Amino acid sequence: MGVELGSIVLIEELDLEDFRGKTLAVDASSIIHQFLALVRYPTGVPLMDNEGHITSSLAGLFYRSTKLVYKHGIELIFVFDGKPPPIKFSWFTKEERQKRRQRFEKSLKEWREALDRGDIRTAFSKAVTTGMIDSDIISDAKRLLHLLGIPIVQAPGEAEAQASYIAKKGRAWAVNSRDFDSLLFGAPRMARYVSIAGVYRGIGMPSRPEVIDLKKTLQHLGMTHSQLIDAAILMGTDYNRGLKGIGPRTALSLVKRCGSLEKMPADIALRLPDNVDEIRHNFREPLVDKDYSLISGEFDPEGVVRLLCKQRGFREKSVRATLERMVRSTARGKQSTLDRWG
Repeated sequence: MGVELGSIVLIEELDLEDFRGKTLAVDASSIIHQFLALVRYPTGVPLMDNEGHITSSLAGLFYRSTKLVYKHGIELIFVFDGKPPPIKFSWFTKEERQKRRQRFEKSLKEWREALDRGDIRTAFSKAVTTGMIDSDIISDAKRLLHLLGIPIVQAPGEAEAQASYIAKKGRAWAVNSRDFDSLLFGAPRMARYVSIAGVYRGIGMPSRPEVIDLKKTLQHLGMTHSQLIDAAILMGTDYNRGLKGIGPRTALSLVKRCGSLEKMPADIALRLPDNVDEIRHNFREPLVDKDYSLISGEFDPEGVVRLLCKQRGFREKSVRATLERMVRSTARGKQSTLDRWG
């Protein structure tokens, strides 16, 4: 879900070439979700092999994420979720969980109905809301990244928190995620739509990547990072239900006027969650591995072919063509380095 900060943060559109030479700490689940939603057949059916393994995320990682590396010179570090904090979504009632399940089932039903009547555009638009990550999808993603030589980090808790820590310490320039939570975790910058800008099966996405700079945003809003967290709590986060009737601009106005949640008017204060300090703590001091290590394999083209083609049914000609482009790009990069030092 994430907190809805899009209408108040300072967003800058960039070209992919603006990311050249920069490192992105990627919230793996966020990006995989996007690939599962968008990398599908025109009917909305996800890509899969003959045994029913979903391969949409593998296709996205291989054909789109690698292009960021070999064509645009971007270093990627994929960060995978560990165990979520107990507080996350603990505020959902049984009825709310049931309604979420019903919405999911409704989308599936509408997708099938659209297919039956030949309405391909509607079918695809309904299908994009039905992608779900499971352990097999995560396992395949890690195997592919290892064979591509792209480093991963296994977070002990939330990937966005770990990715934000990596960026805060200067190892990455920004966190690549679709949600704004990384700003609450203190990431100096976050980048959105780096891998998926464009149009998919008639579903329009932002045509260019977006970057939100935390320091510039706080200056623009005239507030501190702690106040941004307080405003998010008023709106609602993954850790708490928002206050009814309070959207981003109202939350912003209240926090700027009052200074903090402790100084809110009585009618607001009475509606605040009882565990405000715990929520704040989970954003300010989330569970992260401060001594994390990058887990990286060696680039193994034949290993990639075995995984994608022999095991997951990808077209070998297409896979080898992409691998050859990666090899040529790597060779050019090495020669460029030699030329500079020669």
